[in-house]
Amino acid sequence: MKLMRIFVAAAMLTTLALGSQVTAEESHECDLDFKAQTIEGKEVDLEDYEGKVVVIVNVASRCGATPQYADLQAMYAKYKDKGLVVLGFPCNQFGKQEPGSNADILEFCTSTYDVDFPMFSKIDVKGDEAHPLYKKLSAQDAKPAGAGPVGWNFEKFVIDRNGKLVARFKTRTKPTDETFVATIEKELASK
Repeated sequence: MKLMRIFVAAAMLTTLALGSQVTAEESHECDLDFKAQTIEGKEVDLEDYEGKVVVIVNVASRCGATPQYADLQAMYAKYKDKGLVVLGFPCNQFGKQEPGSNADILEFCTSTYDVDFPMFSKIDVKGDEAHPLYKKLSAQDAKPAGAGPVGWNFEKFVIDRNGKLVARFKTRTKPTDETFVATIEKELASK
């Protein structure tokens, strides 16, 4: 009888341990836990990018910061084999500087800047109609920019390999800025 109690107790402890393991896996929260449409109209699960260092940036074709496309593309080309991906989200909320259709935007960024990083359909990045991804990212306090609504085109959110927001940079921080580059390189070095 004593042996049976020991066996039952061991079985209960194993069940509890397995149960907490499943709970930990189920509770894994990823800032990329959203779907979005590519600029060509295909639905993508953004969580598929977990395991990479992700730069999420709201882009516009007629902005003073539009030349950042070239720097983002150069960074993507330089680091993509090390695990970097840049995700471009066109937005027309700032000065109506992204008025074209998805096809117009794709034509512009590929023909003018040779962009080959993933581009997504035009979305809102602030306000009631903001894409849920941007609502979640904007609500978090991430250095150096902090929390709050996106202020202009070409704000950059950096997501680590675990799918967590680690940094946010305002429009004026160019992709060539040494703090931005250091942040990307630090995250790429983390496995």
